[in-house]
Amino acid sequence: MENMNELYSDIILEHNQSQANKRLLDVANISEHGHNPSCGDDITLQADIQDGVVKDAAYTGHGCAISQASADIMIDLIKGKSVEEALRLVDLFLDMIKREITDDDELEELEDAIALKNISNMPARVKCAVLAWHTLKAALEKGQN
Repeated sequence: MENMNELYSDIILEHNQSQANKRLLDVANISEHGHNPSCGDDITLQADIQDGVVKDAAYTGHGCAISQASADIMIDLIKGKSVEEALRLVDLFLDMIKREITDDDELEELEDAIALKNISNMPARVKCAVLAWHTLKAALEKGQN
């Protein structure tokens, strides 16, 4: 098993401690609840979508460092992006976690989310890392219908 220092890298710790995206939005037109029964991680994701663009997004809830850091990283990544682009980045992240895409050049646009790449080696932690991303995908897909 990899050592925990590598797993909980500085980036993950930094994003777990960051509270900038952990708040309620004043204006939100999509909201989605995500829950991981295996570990109790629980988040509610909100976004303000205007003209097909993610103007703002935030989350509330609780969970382990990985789920909280992953949510924070994801929100940093999608703010200002179109809904289509945000969905594409979600799929890219999930493909990275499933090890379907391993080329760092292809993954570069995930920015800090690449810090979560090695979680794919720890199946018990994968659900923690993907919770926010699956929640976002569900919210955006509902919002498009």
